[in-house]
Amino acid sequence: MGAAVFFGCAGIAFGPALALFLLTVAAEPLRVIVLVAGAFFWLVSLLLASLIWFVSVHLSDREDAKLQYGLLVFGAAVSVLLQEAFRFAYFKLLKKADEGLAMISEDGRSPISLRQMAYVSGLSFGIISGVFSVINILADSIGPGIVGIHGDSPYYFITSAFLTMALVLLHTFWGVIFFDACERRRYWCLGLVVASHLLASGLTFLNPWYEASLIPIFILTLLTGLWAFLTAGGSFRNVLKCLSCEQEDASRVMLYSALQVPFED
Repeated sequence: MGAAVFFGCAGIAFGPALALFLLTVAAEPLRVIVLVAGAFFWLVSLLLASLIWFVSVHLSDREDAKLQYGLLVFGAAVSVLLQEAFRFAYFKLLKKADEGLAMISEDGRSPISLRQMAYVSGLSFGIISGVFSVINILADSIGPGIVGIHGDSPYYFITSAFLTMALVLLHTFWGVIFFDACERRRYWCLGLVVASHLLASGLTFLNPWYEASLIPIFILTLLTGLWAFLTAGGSFRNVLKCLSCEQEDASRVMLYSALQVPFED
């Protein structure tokens, strides 16, 4: 039973991320490099947030339960702000890399677009964040023991898996929106990304009241996904063409009249 819970929850949490990686990232070496580097940036932000929380806890009264809970909320907020700060730093780094790749390429264009890097970096932030948030839970799901035997919620593992899946997708969407906002200097979009990240993290403090946290987070995920879709240039017409498997007409012929060689007499 423990193995079934483990693999089931792992599939829920990381199934969409694994599909996105295999279909859109794994075949391109540059995208894999961007993915790994993005995970490193997220880990550095987590390290700094952990240090801040660790120092604040040891400098405070450990017997005061309310104070410790407040420090936990403070640590979560600091972690969110540091993640977004390192996302901005990663944008700056990728922007420089994009310019460098364009300079050394034969046609003067980068082999990977900034939108592609935004998507891959968001996916990397989501995957590594999901791994750190659910890895201990998955380890405990193998057993021994039964969740809920002492009156706790028996849905702890599966709700944690769904929350992790939403977090991975949210980071992917946030990456697309954040990079576009930085490129276009839309600071209100940056503020909304940070605010929605803080909201998603704050809703997890409502657990184990899972109805109050899981449903709003998934609503936020759907709305953010729609926003990212529109930001990336998506449209309802493109969705219909994709669902209907409509292809471009390959019989079209381009005329280059200005480049035609004159006929010889």
